[in-house]
Amino acid sequence: MQETLDVSNAVAAELAGISDGVLDALNERLKCHVRLRGNQLTLEGEDNQVAEARAVIDEIVELVEGGHQIGSHTVDAVLGTLEAGQDVREVFDAVVWRHRGKKIAPKTVTQKEYVDSIRRATVTFGIGPAGTGKTYLAMALAVAALHEREVARIILTRPAVEAGERLGFLPGDLMAKVDPYLRPLFDALYDMLDPDKANNLIERGTIEVAPLAFMRGRTLNDSFIILDEAQNTSPEQMQMFLTRLGFGSKVVVTGDVTQIDLPRENRSGLVHVRDVLRNIAGIQFVEFGHKDVVRHKLVQRIVEAYKEHTDERNR
Repeated sequence: MQETLDVSNAVAAELAGISDGVLDALNERLKCHVRLRGNQLTLEGEDNQVAEARAVIDEIVELVEGGHQIGSHTVDAVLGTLEAGQDVREVFDAVVWRHRGKKIAPKTVTQKEYVDSIRRATVTFGIGPAGTGKTYLAMALAVAALHEREVARIILTRPAVEAGERLGFLPGDLMAKVDPYLRPLFDALYDMLDPDKANNLIERGTIEVAPLAFMRGRTLNDSFIILDEAQNTSPEQMQMFLTRLGFGSKVVVTGDVTQIDLPRENRSGLVHVRDVLRNIAGIQFVEFGHKDVVRHKLVQRIVEAYKEHTDERNR
């Protein structure tokens, strides 16, 4: 069966983008041949394969016309959403934050569940591999909450376990020493806000970026608190952090239990906390998988390969 669709210039431009690899992803995932010539998109294959491809193409066309940026990961996201029986637009249109015309919104069903959980629960744990948007979406929700005056400040923290004894050999004061370990949080923040505005909020203390050790002894009220790389906390550090929660605050804890940098004999606080708090009301756990990776498609394959290797070794 062959079917030809006429698409707009905007859709054709998005599909033809070489760097995004959308056409390659369509051919790889849809089990039929997809060819674009000018503004005509041709689908060739078995009847059921063409029908499935048409459904995916229709959703992608609507996303482009709705102002969404698409890439090769969009094909997987649309397929996963349809397979889960979810409305694609309900997932992609759940915009968390807008900055300079850029929309930050969930790209998979699990990401939508994660966003809904953060909005609903007081404490949310996002656990899964790199590239699933755990920290990025949490940061966007934090900036949105600050903008809507739902919280008075944002606190971003992560353990600096990689430093160890080498920390004293790094140049500068304490903040200069730990800056490399906090840099990913700054990078995400500058993606949400103009650098001048972000720096102004940091100078005023409205946004605080600090190592986990700085949280001890504090009570954090009216705050949106994000603990990143939580797999590198000890159970004692995790307990210390969670008991900082004050009135009017929201906590998001993110981490990947497959990338623990602690000494082998030390148990991860993120692994431990799942056993301790799993059934506590007001606390939600959201588990991401390799299908939720929204970076380069090769990252998804790397994550999947490592998971299979780990599972085989454990067996």
